Amino acid sequence: MSTDVAGKAAIVVRGVRVAFGATVVLRGVDLTVPWGARLALLGPNGAGKSTLLRAIATLSRPNAGAVLLAGVDALAAPVAARRLIGVVAHQTYLYDELTALENLRFYADLYDLPDAAGRAAALLERVGLTARRNVRASSLSRGQQQRLTLARALLHDPPLLLLDEPDTGLDLAAFGLLESLLLGEERTVVLTTHNLRQAARLCDRYAILAGGRIVREGGLQAGDGGDLEEIYRGQTETVARRG
Repeated sequence: MSTDVAGKAAIVVRGVRVAFGATVVLRGVDLTVPWGARLALLGPNGAGKSTLLRAIATLSRPNAGAVLLAGVDALAAPVAARRLIGVVAHQTYLYDELTALENLRFYADLYDLPDAAGRAAALLERVGLTARRNVRASSLSRGQQQRLTLARALLHDPPLLLLDEPDTGLDLAAFGLLESLLLGEERTVVLTTHNLRQAARLCDRYAILAGGRIVREGGLQAGDGGDLEEIYRGQTETVARRG
């Protein structure tokens, strides 16, 4: 990564507003994620965590605001922005009728990777799916599909990872892979989760989304799960009382 890009914040969100008809979900969200941070995006159901992550991932366009990824305007240049991010969401973005290997080859070709076959094979081995490489995605178990989704997200070696409740549906092997991915690699990560103790173990920063805005941010250290639960409860209850 060039010096001029590395010197910028990894992710900058400014004034992002999202509404679905008369329902306003995000009310001008501001968020900055520095390079190398592992940020847990927390909030109650319906707070807009997935909506915000989709806007950052260029999967949906906000009604107003700006999203910069490594200095790239994600709204003006979404194709360039997508080369910087790997996304694991509730939707796998796998093609059911393609095999595990064919899915990765397809995405590798989209990214114009020079050794698409080798990269796909290496990722399948990494997520423990080499023996299932010729099985259609629709025939894989939910846990295996999630592992293949992780492989898809890592295929182009992106510096930014966006994970929307990534532990959903993971088997034990895949969860161990996820932990090693988050704790053992030099990437900037934003993940949503309802598991506050897991957030405190895997992440070094948190941001609480409630009432359509970021209401609190801070740093995390291993063992802060209890403190984070208290902070989270206080912030969300305060917002709920305000209505």
